[in-house]
Amino acid sequence: MDEYVKSLDERRKSAKYHPSIWGDYFLAYNSDNTKISDAEQEELAKQKEKVRNLLAQTPNDSTYKMELIDAIQRLGVEYHFQKEIEESLQNIHENSKDKDDLNLSSVALRFRLLRQQGYNVSSDVFCKYTDSEGNYAASLQNNVGDLLNLYEAAHLGTHGEEILDRAIEFCSSHLHASRHKITSASLSKLVKEALKTPNRRSLTRLGARRFIAAYEEDESRNETLLNFAKLDFNIVQKMHQRELSDATRWWKKLDVENKMPYARDRIAELYMWMVGVYFEPCYAKARIFLLKCISMGSIFDDTYEYATLHELQILTDAVESWDVNATLEDSPPYIQMFYRSLIETYKEIEDELEKTGESYRIQYGIRDMQNCVMAYFEEAKWMYNNYIPTVEEYMKVALVSSGYVMLSTNCLMGMGDQVCKQDLDWITNEPRPLIVQAAIAICRLMDDLVGDEYEKKTSLIDCYMKQYGMSDEEVRGELRQQVRNAWKDTNQECLEPRPASMPILTRILNLDRGMNLLYEDDDCYANAIKSKEWVKIMFVEPVTM
Repeated sequence: MDEYVKSLDERRKSAKYHPSIWGDYFLAYNSDNTKISDAEQEELAKQKEKVRNLLAQTPNDSTYKMELIDAIQRLGVEYHFQKEIEESLQNIHENSKDKDDLNLSSVALRFRLLRQQGYNVSSDVFCKYTDSEGNYAASLQNNVGDLLNLYEAAHLGTHGEEILDRAIEFCSSHLHASRHKITSASLSKLVKEALKTPNRRSLTRLGARRFIAAYEEDESRNETLLNFAKLDFNIVQKMHQRELSDATRWWKKLDVENKMPYARDRIAELYMWMVGVYFEPCYAKARIFLLKCISMGSIFDDTYEYATLHELQILTDAVESWDVNATLEDSPPYIQMFYRSLIETYKEIEDELEKTGESYRIQYGIRDMQNCVMAYFEEAKWMYNNYIPTVEEYMKVALVSSGYVMLSTNCLMGMGDQVCKQDLDWITNEPRPLIVQAAIAICRLMDDLVGDEYEKKTSLIDCYMKQYGMSDEEVRGELRQQVRNAWKDTNQECLEPRPASMPILTRILNLDRGMNLLYEDDDCYANAIKSKEWVKIMFVEPVTM
């Protein structure tokens, strides 16, 4: 027993996360300094009409039309022109078989745009650039633009498409080798970004901010589109600032910093993640709902590594019964306060959903939060018993404790008429849909690959090493391959015939993108210094007009 108490005490001492970088910073934003003026709204409407006309007047059979659509999407303003883009890409798809005179850049761009839209176009279009053994022609390595477009397209690959796997290897190798020779500032930025995070895996909003910087240095840029994208970014940023101010106020009211000092204080970073899921103005309600849910999940995660097993048993039983009147009087004040906050948070969301006749959705969200907590408790028992489970045991629990099952369901609650009951039934049916399983795998595996330094619980790496006698390096190689496979599953599920509507599938894809950002090189959620620059350029610094 002494050993157990000692290990618990040690764990509690080690649970020291970096304090919040932002503190009260976002409280300074209010309805006055984030007000969108009539002049801004009028200018935005005027510029939007110009871009719409530009889209309409550009022939669908031109390469410039594809480049224009790509720029609109990467500048983060696609949501203004979804109907027009949909019609154009349908036309391009229907007529693509008649166009085999395009260069590699155009073929790759068309392939990527159509796959992003859900069209199941064949990767055989790249066969003419390979030899009889499937190797890409050496002559391609000298054209950086071709390499970049092929590299980006190849990240839309699915299982069995070896030609795209080879494209990633070929392009990655030659782009790295060519970086120092690129004379175009714009192209240099795009290559650097792509090698770090391909467009397919990049957060739309963060990617847009970076693409604006590259696009304004592009000599072939369209000034009307660039100005519209900058203005739209700044206007939407004001809306985000106001939401983050309200969210900070809500978080401060919970008083996590003082009452649960062991928990990560990361409301700005969590909000950034939620903006990654849906940044568009029409999803304001969904964004706030999901932010509150993930905030509760984050506190749960830290609590189940901090509290005693007895305290966790009380908390777990209460969550399982979801008794709104439970006081948890046998547990310490911080457990009581947290449980009360959980119940109140979901009650607030339910009350909001009630206004639109959608309160039935809350039960789906609650059920998956309960499942997540049960998984946390199972992991806590492993930790206290110094038990290393088998890989199979671990995955059964850890895929749920990753929080992504809960997030994939909770993210749909506030999406209004974009979601119906059948969608919630689909996403919560067991076994979970493949795209959800893939998202969960990406989350769990990437977390385990970088989380060792911050988390003291058993990881999948420990399980593999014990069960199969593999080295740390071998396990990491295996997990990275599993992440790549999960991305292929995600890509496949986004192609026709799709299991759900594109707005729903995009949310799950965006959850993957958020995870990729936060856990690509380090645990940038635990170590908030790493994510400081992202928060700054998304929510603090407007784009220079």
